[in-house]
Amino acid sequence: MIPFGLLSPVTGEALHHDTPHSLREGKRGPRWPVVDGIPYLRVGRDGLIGDVLGHLDKGAPGHALELLLADQDDWWTGPPADPATLRDLVREMKYVSLREACARLGWGRVGDYFVHRWSDPTYLAGLALLEAHWNQPACAFELACGIGHYLRELQGRGVRVSGGDVVFAKLWVARHWVAGQRPQLVCFDAASPHWPIDQAPVDLVMCHDAFYFLPEKARILDCLRKTAGEEGWLALSHVHNSARPGFSAGHAVSAAEVEELFPDGLVYDDDELTRALVEARAPVPASPAALDHVEAFSVVCGPGMRPAPRPLVDGLTLPREGATLRLNPLYKPDPAGGSTVAWPSERYRDEYAPRATYPLHSEGPETLEATPDTIDRARIREFVDLPERW
Repeated sequence: MIPFGLLSPVTGEALHHDTPHSLREGKRGPRWPVVDGIPYLRVGRDGLIGDVLGHLDKGAPGHALELLLADQDDWWTGPPADPATLRDLVREMKYVSLREACARLGWGRVGDYFVHRWSDPTYLAGLALLEAHWNQPACAFELACGIGHYLRELQGRGVRVSGGDVVFAKLWVARHWVAGQRPQLVCFDAASPHWPIDQAPVDLVMCHDAFYFLPEKARILDCLRKTAGEEGWLALSHVHNSARPGFSAGHAVSAAEVEELFPDGLVYDDDELTRALVEARAPVPASPAALDHVEAFSVVCGPGMRPAPRPLVDGLTLPREGATLRLNPLYKPDPAGGSTVAWPSERYRDEYAPRATYPLHSEGPETLEATPDTIDRARIREFVDLPERW
């Protein structure tokens, strides 16, 4: 893991362990809980933090975990998670699949998004952005890392990874189903008065499919740049365009704002990145003004970035040779033979079907080994490299 020191999100002062399950500033400062190795450093949650620490101090980490799994971000509009269902999930987690965990957490359409993200075009655009400017980073940090899709991919390439997210449950799922025990994970608000990660520079800083959600973009971008330091680079994919209607809430940006925020950046149409991946070529950047019509922007910037995109013929966009690939789980048996795509919801279909890279019908087996002969089917995500407990 990246050994980030941790700071108080309120004062910016250093935190230290006062117990195995809590952090504290100084000898008498406020305490912050640590559950399953994940510090919970959200501001404005004093009551919840007090309750969680109370359970931890009494030797009841399961009850503390249940409280944190119910916590959501401010954009959440769904019903609260059922406490009894969370209790069962905590007790049975070793025997539960990723899909079942997302269902028990009550994530609804967000759960659909997470469990099928390995083949959605916005995820592929982010991978393409990274591969096009890849320069063998040794360590990376991802803001709004969700359940760890990109952390898993980079970690599999030998990169030391760390991630932060505002929703504790997402980090917990990353820890147990997707990215494993090695990444340093921290739950915090990007808009905190102080970022709680001590910003020792890392080679690559990422924010995928989330930057448009964040308020105070200029201040948060400044924090991202400081985390990358004087030699690192930033990759931000799928930043919604305010000139286009979209499917997600948030604070979308205009082409003019992209130009102002990233004067040193290379800017792409998100869809261009996905097309370049499928066509095994280098993606083509454009000026922000020329992209004022696109649904979403993607940007790389910073002193350490590879200055020109390279062809997407190997690397992050493809599974490692020898990996066991599974037929994209969106395929269901077709009575006429083979398999056909069955969308998990109308919303998912409306958002992703127009840009899906996989064919509507497949004659494939259930599994394939990733080899030069099967790589084209992996490239278009007809077959995918899923976590073991998917």
